[in-house]
Amino acid sequence: MRKITYLLILILTISACKSTKNTKSNSRKSTKTTTITKSSNNHRNSTDNSTIENIITTAEKYNGVRYKYGGTTKKGMDCSGLITTAYSSENISLPRTTGDLATTGNWVDVKEVQKGDLLFFATKKNSRSINHVGLVTEARSGYVEFIHSTTSKGVITSRLSEKYWYFAFVQARRIL
Repeated sequence: MRKITYLLILILTISACKSTKNTKSNSRKSTKTTTITKSSNNHRNSTDNSTIENIITTAEKYNGVRYKYGGTTKKGMDCSGLITTAYSSENISLPRTTGDLATTGNWVDVKEVQKGDLLFFATKKNSRSINHVGLVTEARSGYVEFIHSTTSKGVITSRLSEKYWYFAFVQARRIL
């Protein structure tokens, strides 16, 4: 039983995306913006909705692409590369690293997450430092699905309710 437990812990540790190094988590409710400033209301106009759908569609085109540290193409993609590539398809410039993305846009309570929001995770054992990011592709009451790039499986879609991601979750931020 111990061997199985150790093996599971090892697999979960390896499957994390390591796009940044030594990034501090800032889980306080902040409204620091870097590139884009939008009102923090929970309702989006139809232009924002179509832009968000296009961003999600672009991200989903990379589904199955292998993980590559610093990658931003179909040859390989890391988690922050996936986000910046998807947003740049709509001419929205975002910071390249997970740490910088974690301070971009407006903080959002996980219960108010919407499509296009970014989810941030701390996947290193005994650390709350943000080192992984995903893009929300589906959100409804009690259910959040996101696309991201993991070191073990490449670009995949996961649910926030999965035990690993639920416990690794740090914060959500809204860009649009």
